[in-house]
Amino acid sequence: MTKKYKTGIVLGGGGARGFAHLGVLKALEEKGIKPDVISGVSAGALAGVFIAEGLGPEEVMKIMKDHKFTDYTKVIMPVNGLLSLENLEDMLKKHIQSDDFDDLQLPFFTAVSNLYTGKVEYRNSGSLIKSVMASVSIPVLFSPVIIEDSPFVDGGLLDNLPITPLEDICEKIIAVSISPVQEISKMDNILRVAARTFQLSVNNQSHKKKEICDVFIEPPALAKYDILDTTHADELFEIGYGYCKELNIDF
Repeated sequence: MTKKYKTGIVLGGGGARGFAHLGVLKALEEKGIKPDVISGVSAGALAGVFIAEGLGPEEVMKIMKDHKFTDYTKVIMPVNGLLSLENLEDMLKKHIQSDDFDDLQLPFFTAVSNLYTGKVEYRNSGSLIKSVMASVSIPVLFSPVIIEDSPFVDGGLLDNLPITPLEDICEKIIAVSISPVQEISKMDNILRVAARTFQLSVNNQSHKKKEICDVFIEPPALAKYDILDTTHADELFEIGYGYCKELNIDF
C-alpha cells in the first residue's frame, strides 16, 4: 500500500539538548533529506513547529539561542507547578503566524499527556500554540496547560519519541533521540531535581522504538549536557550536525 508521505522525521524530548535537533536537520538537509511530515515532543515539538512553519534549521537556531531557560518562564506560587510558560507563549505567537495546525507549511504532530485520562495524545488539530506549550511542560517543573478543560503536560511522560502517528503514513521514518542519560554529581535546587526525575523516567522508552524506524539517530556526546542549561546552544547544534553528517543514510 502506498504511504501518504515519503519521509517523516520524529524529534524526541530532551530539554536544552533540543539545539542538537537543529544540527541534525541541517545535516539531513545537506544530504538532500527533508521532512514531508514532522512529529515532535517537548524540545522536539518546539524545534519541529518552527520547521513545519517553514523556517530553516539555522533560522530557528537564531531565534532560540539568544534566550536563557529563565527567559521562557515565570516563577509562580507553586499550586500545580513551579513555573509558568507565559513567556514561551509570547515567543511562539511572535514567530508562528497562525494558531491552526492546517496553516503550517508541513503536517505536524505533537505528543501531549492528558493528566485526566492518563493517556498520550498526538495532536494535529485544535490550538497549535497551546499544544506545543503542553508538550514542553515537564510535570511539577511547569504548570499543566489547559486545553478543552483538561490539563496536559509534556508528552514525553508517556512517549518521548512519538513515532506512532507516522507509522502508517510514511514510507521512511527518521527518529532523533536526544535523551541519553548523563551521570551527575549534584542537584542543587528543586528545579533540577524535578527535571532529573522526569529525564530518568522517560529514558527507557526511546530505545524500544529503534526497530520501528528506518534511521535512529542519538548522538552519544549529548549525555554530558544538562537538559536545563541553554548556554551551550552552539556546541549542541554542532554535536547534532557533526554526528549526522558522518552517517550513511541511503534513501
